[in-house]
This record gives sequence, C-alpha cells and structure tokens, in this order.
Amino acid sequence: MVTFYIVRNLPDVYPAQAQIATGIVDETQQMALSEASSLQESRINQKFVNMVQVMQSKSMLDLVSYKLIIHDLTSKPFKEPSELLNTLNLEAKKHALSVFKEKYRKKEGLNLRNDDEEGLHRILGSMGYDELSLKWDMLVYRAGTTDFIFIDYQSENSELSAFVVNTLSNEFTDYYTVLVKENQRSSVNFLKNLLKIKSDTLQSRISGLRQYKIQNRILNLTEQSSQIYSQTADYEQKMLQAEKDIVSLKGTIASIDKMFDPKDRRYMESTFTNINQKIIGTKAEMNALQDKYIKNDFDEKYKISIDSLQQVMSAQINTMSDKYTDNPLNSKTLLIQKKLELQIELDRAVYGLNSLKKQLDVMSNKFEMLVPHEAVIQSFERDIQTGSEEYQDLLAQYNKVTMESEFPVKLRQAQIAMPGLPLPSKKMLLVIISGILSGVFCVIILFVMFFLDNRIRVPGDLVLITKAPVLGYLNLVGKSTLDLKGIWKNLHGTAEMREFKKQLRSTRFEVNRELAQTSERGQILSITSITEGEGKTLISACIAYTYVMVNKKVLLIDGNFDSPSITKNSNTKLFLEDYLHSGDLEGINFNTGIMVMGNRGGDKSLLEVSNEETILQRLEQLRSHFDIILVETPPLDALNKAKEWILFTDKTVSVFEADQTINEMKKQHINYLTNLNGQFIGWILNKVKQQGKFEEKIDHANVLE
Repeated sequence: MVTFYIVRNLPDVYPAQAQIATGIVDETQQMALSEASSLQESRINQKFVNMVQVMQSKSMLDLVSYKLIIHDLTSKPFKEPSELLNTLNLEAKKHALSVFKEKYRKKEGLNLRNDDEEGLHRILGSMGYDELSLKWDMLVYRAGTTDFIFIDYQSENSELSAFVVNTLSNEFTDYYTVLVKENQRSSVNFLKNLLKIKSDTLQSRISGLRQYKIQNRILNLTEQSSQIYSQTADYEQKMLQAEKDIVSLKGTIASIDKMFDPKDRRYMESTFTNINQKIIGTKAEMNALQDKYIKNDFDEKYKISIDSLQQVMSAQINTMSDKYTDNPLNSKTLLIQKKLELQIELDRAVYGLNSLKKQLDVMSNKFEMLVPHEAVIQSFERDIQTGSEEYQDLLAQYNKVTMESEFPVKLRQAQIAMPGLPLPSKKMLLVIISGILSGVFCVIILFVMFFLDNRIRVPGDLVLITKAPVLGYLNLVGKSTLDLKGIWKNLHGTAEMREFKKQLRSTRFEVNRELAQTSERGQILSITSITEGEGKTLISACIAYTYVMVNKKVLLIDGNFDSPSITKNSNTKLFLEDYLHSGDLEGINFNTGIMVMGNRGGDKSLLEVSNEETILQRLEQLRSHFDIILVETPPLDALNKAKEWILFTDKTVSVFEADQTINEMKKQHINYLTNLNGQFIGWILNKVKQQGKFEEKIDHANVLE
C-alpha cells in the first residue's frame, strides 16, 4: 500500500543511449604496427575500467553540469526553473552564466569554500544538474568483451536524456584525445633526450676501451692469449716427450754398461780419446743449434743445420770404427758404437729439456702479463654491451612511440543518442515486488517469533526440556467453575467436558500404574509444582475423584500452610495439626469416599508442627485406613516447606502450567525433582490450550463441593 501511494504519480521516464568505440580490441581500427593485437585480456580490461572511471569522474560530470545550466539560461530549458533559480534577478543570472562559462572554458570545478561558487553549486543541485543527481540516473559500462562503451541516462525529458549522454560522450572524447596526444608528445621528447644520453654514454665507453688498448699496446687480446696458450700447450707436450726420451736413453745406456767389465772400458776410452774430442765438439754445436731451434719456435732452417751436424757426427763415429782396431773382444764393437750414439742423444735430450723449461717460463710470464688487461677489457666490453642493449631497446621504443604519435586517436562516438519514447511503466512491477517483499518479511518475522519462542505448550515440549515423563495433561476448559460430579454423571455432555473426562482417566491410570510398582495399598503421593498458581489444588481434587470412581478410599491432605485452598473449599472438620498432636481418628467414617484433612494455615512447615518420628507414626496409621493418600504440598519455590513433605511420601508428581518458559530458577527445581532417586514419577501438564476454542481460566471455587 505504501509503495502504491508513492509510485501512483511517478512521471514517465525517457531513456537515451550513446555508444563510444575505443579501438582497443577492434581489429578494423588497429594499426598495422600497433601492439593492440598482443595485449593481454587483463591489460585490456584495465584500460576499459580506467576509461569508465574517467567518464564517471567529477571533472567530466561537472562539464556536463555546466553545459546543462548554460543551455537552460540561454535557450529553452529542459526543466521548469527551480524555486532557487527563480529567486535570481536578471543581473544575478548573467553573473551565474558568466561564471559557468568561465569554469567550463577552464575545465575547473566549483570552489565550495567560496560563498559565491557555493551558491552556484546549490543552483545546480536544485535543478538536478549536480554530479550526484547525474550519476544517480546514469550508467556507464562496457558491453561484454566488445570494443564499445555505452552511456545510458534516463530523465523526465527525452531531449534532456539525449543531451546528457551526447555531451558526456563529446567531452570525454575531446578530453581523452588531448590527453593521449599530450602523453605521446611527452613520451617522444623524454625518449629522445634519454636516447641521446644513452648514445653519448655508449660512445664514451667505446672511446675508453680504444684508448686503453693503445696505451697498453694491445691489438687483439683474445687472439694473443690464444696464441700464448697454444704455444704453452706445445711446449708442455714436447717437455713430456723429452722427459720420456731421457728416461729411455738412460735405461738403455745402463743396460749396455752392464755388458762391459772395467778393463774393456779402459781400453776403449784410451783408444777413442781423440775421436771423442771431435765428437764432443760436434755435439756442442748441435746443442747450441737445438737451443736456437726451440727459442725460435721450431724454425725449419735450424732443423736443417741440426740434421747436417747429425750426419757429421755419424761420419765421425764411423771413422772411429774404421780407423782404430778393436780390442780382442771384437764382438762388442757394435755395442760400444751404439752406446756412444745413445749418450749423444741423451745429452741432446737433457739440453733440449732445459731450453723447453726456459721457454715455458717465458710463455707463463707473458700470459700473466695479459691477465690484468683481460679483466679491464672485459669490464669495458661488458659496459659497452649493456649500453648497446639499452640503446637498442630505447631506440625501438622511441621509434614505436614516434610512429604512434603520428596516427590519429582511435576513440570516437559510434552512436549518437536521439530523443526516444518513454519506458514502459514500472508502477505495477514495483507494487508486485513490494507485495512479495512484504510477504517474505512477514514470514521472516513469524519464523523468528517461532524460533525464539521457547514456551511449553504440549507434553512433548516438556519431555524434551526436562527429560522426565509426562503422566498426563489437562486442557484449559471454557468454564468459570468445574463440577466434577457432573462430569462423571454425564451431566455435561459437551465435547469439551468429554475430552476433559478422558484426560482425567488417563492421568489417574498413569499415576496409579506408577504407584502400583511398590505396594497395593496405602501409598502416599505428594502433588507439588514449581510456582504457586499452576493448578495443584484442581489436579489433586481431580485425581482424588477419579480414584473414588474406581472404589478407592482416598485421603486428600492439604499440606500447603501458606495457601490452604483445599481447606477453605472443603468445609472439613479434620485438621492436620490436631491429628499430628493427638493421633485421634475416633468418630471418623472411613467409608465416605474422599476424606479431606485440612490445615489451619500460617507461616510454618511440617517439621515445625511435629517431629519426624511422630509424623512417620501418624502417616503409618493413615496407610491402614486408605488406599491412596494425596498430599498437596507448597510449591518448590517455597524451598524447605515442599521438600519436608516429599521426605515422608512414597512418590511425587509435579504440576506444570502450560504456555510458560523455563528459566534458570525453574531449572534448579527441575534438577531437584529428577534427582530424587526414582521418587519423582513425572509431570502433569495443566491448562493446555485448545486451538480454535474459547479459553478461560477455571475458578477453583466449589470444585470440591
């Protein structure tokens, strides 16, 4: 109803829509060398989000506001002038118009700290042209994953709606174009300056490397070090071979020496003394040539000279063999000649090994001299390579930005908004939605009320909470007084009384079944409740009467000294105090059905009337005269008064009034009852409401008459 009252006079709404093509994901607008095709989806989404936020920014909407108010002040307005605008005189309107035009030209917002501009802002708000009003009815979004951004706006005037979206589209397109071009120019200038700095740095590093090589006379460090390393490897290889030859020659000479005794050796030395001198001279010349041969990197011309001397030495050895006679041991001539040749080879190998070692040391010194230069040159080359890579990357970026700056901006308005028809009325839809929401709200309230309502209404609730059985329940009947005799004599034939009679029988049966488990006669049953007024008196009388109807002798004792309701309603002449003191039952007719023993009332308890031994004796005396003894005790919130009676009874039943909750105090009394070691037999739920029937509390007066 409230919604209908609000929306019944809603005006028609005219929508308008503009469409802007960004060219970000549209391949027909992408440049051949553009990077748009390689953009990731997240980057594309970020660009669209930024563009939408710019269109919804205050600076953009302020420009639309200025255009709207300028239009209304200079031509036919879109809306009726507001009360605030009507209060302005002609001069004030001219002043406002000039300020708005100046702000629009400078693309500035109103300064709300300035009183004059703050007043102009209030004029915009009164006309609904301020930023918040425009944003309320405006929607700017990207359509799915397309290349288009849509601007939707609705108002009470079709011309106004179209004007707003077209103005915002034009302003954003102009702003974005100028912004992109300025950014491109700034990027080109920045990259150009940075490119010059990188070029100068690279040239400086190249020049430094060149000067260092000139100063240290280095042509090609890599080639030089490679040659030295190769020569060193060759020398090492030749040294290994020379060492092997020396070992081999020494072993061979030693083997030959073992074949000669000392006399033979003296003969040979004296025979060959002269020829040996010549051979030694030739060998010295060969060693000198061998040294030059190694120092000059094994030049072939020295090799030829060495071979010639080798031939001369061989001739001298042959001459020595032909000219001189051998000793009588002529068979060893060849061995002596071979030994001389081997000794010459051994001397050449030893001298060549020394020369190789000297040359290897020279190569090592040259290589060590190149190591510091290598570190410096590598540092120069690394810096040059890094600078070259930076320069190339920067050059590529500069070329790309320069090329993109020459192309026009791809942003354009693809669809111009036109005044259209009004939207279908949403009044009925709003009323239906409000009705549904109202119904849901009511259901939620009812559910919360049901969920939070923990009142005891049916026997199952009481069993669930107390974990104790419910022996029966009695409905709340719609009568001011209750005639028990009339119920059992069928004087009240209503359905309500018949149901009440069934409940009484059921309750008596359950109680009797619990009592019959221990003894068949003289059971004492205490009837209590947690609080006063829960119906103990009515329940006690009803249970007593049901026992009478099955031919039982019943004694009903009023043990509630604080509120002796049974005593007042029964007109009995037998009082509990008198019986406990005297024990006299003479003159009493025990065959009258229900006998009521009242009390004189007062603030006292059972043990204050008599001692425990006497009470037990008196109760045993009563057991012999009655089939069942019912005792209405004080409520449990009377503390010891009810508990004293429970000490002297066989079983206990408690009356619980329906439609009430269980608090912490009641939980303590419930725990007491359930911990009586089997003495507590259960609950009787009283005053259970019947749905759909008149409910009235029973007046307990005349129940026992």
